[in-house]
Amino acid sequence: MTTVRADDIVQSIADAVQFISFYHPADYIRHLAQAYEREQNPAARDAIAQILTNSRMSAEGRRPICQDTGVVNVFLKVGTEVRLDLNGQTLQEVCDEGVRRGYLDPNNPLRASIVADPIFERRNTRDNTPCVLSVELVPGHTVEVQVAAKGGGSENKTQFAMLNPGQSIVDWVLKKLPEMGAGWCPPGMLGIGVGGTAEKAMLMAKQSLMEDIDMSELLARGPQTDVEKLRVELYEKVNALGIGAQGLGGLTTVLDVKIHTAPTHAASKPIAMIPNCAATRHVHFTLDGSGPAQLEPPSLDDWPKIDWVPDYDNSRRINLDELTREEVASWQPGQTLLLSGKLLTGRDAAHMRMKKLKDAGEPLPVDFKNRVIYYVGPVDAVRDEAVGPAGPTTATRMDAYTDMMLDTGLLAMVGKAERGPIAVESIKRHGAAYLMAVGGAAYLVSRAIRAARVVAFDDLGMEAIHEFEVQDMPVTVAVDARGVSVHDTGPRMWKAKIEAMSTDSTATSTV
Repeated sequence: MTTVRADDIVQSIADAVQFISFYHPADYIRHLAQAYEREQNPAARDAIAQILTNSRMSAEGRRPICQDTGVVNVFLKVGTEVRLDLNGQTLQEVCDEGVRRGYLDPNNPLRASIVADPIFERRNTRDNTPCVLSVELVPGHTVEVQVAAKGGGSENKTQFAMLNPGQSIVDWVLKKLPEMGAGWCPPGMLGIGVGGTAEKAMLMAKQSLMEDIDMSELLARGPQTDVEKLRVELYEKVNALGIGAQGLGGLTTVLDVKIHTAPTHAASKPIAMIPNCAATRHVHFTLDGSGPAQLEPPSLDDWPKIDWVPDYDNSRRINLDELTREEVASWQPGQTLLLSGKLLTGRDAAHMRMKKLKDAGEPLPVDFKNRVIYYVGPVDAVRDEAVGPAGPTTATRMDAYTDMMLDTGLLAMVGKAERGPIAVESIKRHGAAYLMAVGGAAYLVSRAIRAARVVAFDDLGMEAIHEFEVQDMPVTVAVDARGVSVHDTGPRMWKAKIEAMSTDSTATSTV
């Protein structure tokens, strides 16, 4: 009988959430580097270069890959010959203490993103607890542990359906992928669970994301089972959609597709699909009673020699402190800008509170006239940082507030992924613009922030309104003042290009 103590579980989980905050899995880095080498769309290639550069910087600086350090998922496989010495606590309480200790580490504080009441107050728990715990009893003398941090941008794109037994999985996936947009920060991976019941399909989809990315090896040797054949078919057909990195259009939307299955009712075919984003973060270890887990850091040699720097020759430098509506009107879709000057921030909670103030006829706490807002919830600063990692959050969540904010005189917004039709129409009507920063490059983006201060709603924590002083912060014009969106034009163009390349390849092979 093996005894695994509560202290060892706590310390192992605390170490794990720190570890995955700044280390990408080596398999992800390898496959993303391969995608970078074959990418032909310059905008998508540049986005991948930023993600890879950010990843190495995070590993070297031991700071979060993404500002959204996620909801923690803990999967335990407890051997039947294991005695858990939990000191009178529940297993949930022990795991939560590990998360709490890891997220409050003063050397690398992680952003608290969990709100206790999902319906009414939505008050932040301030330590990212509770985690989502799944436990399975298995034969053996050890406890196998998987710890993952799942960002909200990708989690929010989860899909589920109860298909009829004869319906096509491929058709369903190809219908849903474009509807998901780019808020899940592609390129990443897709986890698919088929069978069981609704909740079982969801659990299998999430668990599949814990597996190593091995699509390049699978393609090299060829699929050997029906599930592997389905994986390859989905991988190829999803990438043929042309969505590309950050939704800008390109050759790689997914790096891998994982599929788990379970027996199901004869009348049912439940299917769940969960994407993993550019901040793919998980680690596996085993507790055998000898103490906390010892996590082996990856070698920096695993990262490709890519060091992204601003392209000053082909970028337009913008002084935010002197920005005018006339200058905004001159920006072109897909153009790269380097922002310098004072930049306001605000995301979900701040926008909701501002709407309440407006509805009550009360003034806003900040003057947004002729300003630019950045949708971000940064990590707390350490040492000499002005701010911690501060990448963009999904912009579509702010679509409902776009008209209200542009009516204040706001000139532009910065976020990640596409905007919805309502927001695009409002941008066009106001002659404003939407700018896209790369999701998954939070530490790299934060290096452009030279000073930061809270200017309103301090009680909202990371969702407070800040004023950043930025220098050469890289963004892309995603929606211009005429309402042209690169998230519409880019994928459409690259889907056609991929179809043409496939036709040319087929014609050549038959000659």
